[in-house]
Amino acid sequence: MPGSDADFAYLREVVLEESGNVLDSSRDYLFESRLQGLLHETGLKTIPRLVAALREQKQARLKRWLAEAMTVNETSFFRDAAAFELLEKELLPRLIWARESVCRLRLWSAACASGQETYSLAMLVREHFPRLNSWEVEILGTDISRDMIRRARAGRYQRSEVNRGLPALYREKYLRRSEDEWEVVPEIRNMCRFHERNLCEGLLPLEKYDGILLRNVMLYFPAQIRTRLLLDLYRVLPADGFLLLGASEQPGLPEHFQAELAENACYYRPLQAA
Repeated sequence: MPGSDADFAYLREVVLEESGNVLDSSRDYLFESRLQGLLHETGLKTIPRLVAALREQKQARLKRWLAEAMTVNETSFFRDAAAFELLEKELLPRLIWARESVCRLRLWSAACASGQETYSLAMLVREHFPRLNSWEVEILGTDISRDMIRRARAGRYQRSEVNRGLPALYREKYLRRSEDEWEVVPEIRNMCRFHERNLCEGLLPLEKYDGILLRNVMLYFPAQIRTRLLLDLYRVLPADGFLLLGASEQPGLPEHFQAELAENACYYRPLQAA
């Protein structure tokens, strides 16, 4: 039985409540395809039965599962070459110089999906900054989806995922063939840790991170949630840290973030209070 307009309106409300994602009614057709696994796993079978179960509030995890199923998990290795060039040529060298006295570097890939961005950071560090081999380097990847975090921790990817954005040199050095998949080598996996985290609920790390990547995510959030999230990120960035957003995204908080333009990319520097 197909869902009604009222069913889809309710599902959009639940997704917004649980994940902060705004879904346009013109894309209601996506519910049918993306919820097939959830409907099968729960035995609910149809959209109307799912809506009825959600309204009864008998399954506390059901709303979260719905939000996870409808979250966009688009990612790839070294996505947006200009951003990674900026990291290699400017952002990381400056941070490394500033952290010489403590020999510690923390990077955070927020909304990491299945982990390719997080592992790309680790490969970049290992390939271009060998002096950090003796440092304490922590690269955190977080995502709202438990399934994505499970995949990220496993570090196993299909050929199509490996061929999308990953230079051949990196594939040969940092991945190993494992049956029909490619697996990230322990050297790189050990540099990264992954946790399930809902950014819209303010579940941020307690410690500060030198650099944060939150790319191509905020465009799905309403203005109120974007502002709250950015203020949270501001609090966990040191004065000399950086925030990298998607190419078409801006924080819109000029009293908190200063845009810094590089040759082909832009990052945001947290401003200290006057």
